[in-house]
Amino acid sequence: MAAARPRRRPGVAAAWSRGRTGVGVAARARTGVGVAARARTGTIDAMLLRTARALAYLATGVVAGVLGFAWAIAATVVVTLTSITHLGGPVFLGASWVTRRWADAERRRAGWVLGTPITSPYVPGRGRTVVERVRAVAAQPATWRDLVWLILLFPIGLAGGVAAIVTTVVEAGILTAPLWAWAVPNPHAPEPMRFLMTTVAGRFVLALLGVLLLPAAAWLVRALGRLQARTAHALLAPGLHRHLVDETARLTETRRRVVDAQAAELRRIERDLHDGAQARIVAAGMTLALAARKLRPRVPDAAGEAAPGLAPMTADVGRRPATADVAVVPASEGVDLAPAAADVALARRQLDEALTELRRLVRGIHPPILTDRGLHAAVTALAGDSPLTVGVQGDPGDRYPAAVESAAYFVVAEGLANAAKHAGAGRCTVALGRSGDIVRVTLTDDGHGGADPAGSGLDGLRRRVEALDGTFTVTSPSGGPTVLHAEFPCAS
Repeated sequence: MAAARPRRRPGVAAAWSRGRTGVGVAARARTGVGVAARARTGTIDAMLLRTARALAYLATGVVAGVLGFAWAIAATVVVTLTSITHLGGPVFLGASWVTRRWADAERRRAGWVLGTPITSPYVPGRGRTVVERVRAVAAQPATWRDLVWLILLFPIGLAGGVAAIVTTVVEAGILTAPLWAWAVPNPHAPEPMRFLMTTVAGRFVLALLGVLLLPAAAWLVRALGRLQARTAHALLAPGLHRHLVDETARLTETRRRVVDAQAAELRRIERDLHDGAQARIVAAGMTLALAARKLRPRVPDAAGEAAPGLAPMTADVGRRPATADVAVVPASEGVDLAPAAADVALARRQLDEALTELRRLVRGIHPPILTDRGLHAAVTALAGDSPLTVGVQGDPGDRYPAAVESAAYFVVAEGLANAAKHAGAGRCTVALGRSGDIVRVTLTDDGHGGADPAGSGLDGLRRRVEALDGTFTVTSPSGGPTVLHAEFPCAS
């Protein structure tokens, strides 16, 4: 038999359990104390670091204020004097460039106190000529706020820097009084300065007073730094103009993606119809054509035997017999196939009409030639199908973004359709071209004019063009001619 396990006495077990619990509680208490001590140490270190950064910011602000004020006055005078000469534009652009670099340095300096540098507020300026670039730079409020800050930094930086330096020096002097106060004997100083400066006990009391005043002095330095940094942020941070520009750019990019996604979806639908439904309709037509051949009567050949699948010859050599010309099988065979042949011919005609309608639908969604060969080739194809005499001008090799090509194509298609149906025109001219970042499409007809720009067709074209940030104008005086002009921004 196995040896019996010794039983632990209840009193000993309880004491042992209480002992373990007490040790655990003590360990957790020591851990909590350690975490709290580390937290306090981290807080003190962070406070000292913020105070040091604020002091550095305020102290360097004195020098930055003097130099910035001198540059702002000098730049303003030079730009004003040269503005009446041909050098005014280049001098203004050069001064603005230096001022912006200086303001960027101020934004980084303010980041010492704010935690992160101030974001640049500038909008990229566009312009091919000096005058255009000057206008783009001068139109930005940030250009003038930079100049205002460089001027204000002189009094603000001087006041804040001097106050911070004096506070720091006085606090450091009080803290180190036992080290140097003995070297400055002043027996005639009034009380309590005589006691504080001329006795050992007084000097240690003065040092203790400095320790007590240290948090207040550090708070004062940090407050002065925050005040100056927030003033810099108010002038140097992006304002409403930059936020509006960024929001406009974001919305433009979002809309471009939506338009591109819609165009891609239309191309997918076009491919599915072209490769799927259209191919199946063509296959069904071929099957019906084979069935029609099998339903043709047997015509005896020279040997007197019937030749299956051959249609009877008509008076016109090589002419395909019409459905009504299909003869019935001789009655000797006992089957009348004429109604079946007529139904097959009707089904073939209906399939041909459905195929024609499907192809028209595909071209209305997104013509394949537009993707394969570009806008010029697609417009040339439109011109070939139009009942009007259409001339197409432009470079056949030019390619544009898919959304621009699609919108321009439908402008031309709608314009040609309106000219043929409503304007009584006999000739049209389509001009395609690109100037810089602008794609221009102009359609001119020789009809009687009088087109209503608010009509459903033209208004739909306007919405299609404006969806791409383009412009669409209609000029159609009574008596003609009618001119449709569309412009599309195109950065690529």
